Order: sequence, then C-alpha cells, then structure tokens
Amino acid sequence: MTALWVAVIIAAVGSYLLKLAGLSLPESVLNHPKVQRIAHYLPIAMLSALVITELFDGGRRFSVDWTVLAGFAAGVLMLILKRGLLVVFVVAVAVTAVLRLIF
Repeated sequence: MTALWVAVIIAAVGSYLLKLAGLSLPESVLNHPKVQRIAHYLPIAMLSALVITELFDGGRRFSVDWTVLAGFAAGVLMLILKRGLLVVFVVAVAVTAVLRLIF
C-alpha cells in the first residue's frame, strides 16, 4: 500500500469520526452561538481551500486559471444568496467544468 492510499484511508476515517462526533453532540452544544458562528463560516473556508489548491500546479508554482476564479465567484454568489453547502460546491464545480469544456 502506497503512502497516498494510507493518507486517503486516514482522511476517510477522520472524516467519518468527525461526522459521527457532530451527530453525537447534544443539542445544547450545537445551539451555542460560537458553534453556530463557526458553522456559518465553514463553507467559505472550504471553498477557499479548494480554490487555493487549484491555483497551484503540480510543480508547486502559482498558476492563475480564470475558470477556477469564475467557479469561485459562482460559489460566492451562492453563499450570498444563502444556498446550502452542497449547492455552493455543485454550482462552483459545474461552472468551472463547463467553462473548461467550452474554452
């Protein structure tokens, strides 16, 4: 098993445990204002992380791809319109994919 597969398995188990912890928390913790505020900004942080990883090519050089920036803008628009996390990501990915297909 390569190091990549080990990293994928560790990430999958970690994601599952994090999701399980979120489902196991009592409602009083989930309704806490600080938790609500953090949960509100998670989609923004995740979308930003995706864009940042896309802006670097395989040689660790900065590479601006306008299609990624257009997809990011579409995702930000969905956040402004207060759409759900899944909608934000689907729209951002779809806009990027369609623009790459066309151009």
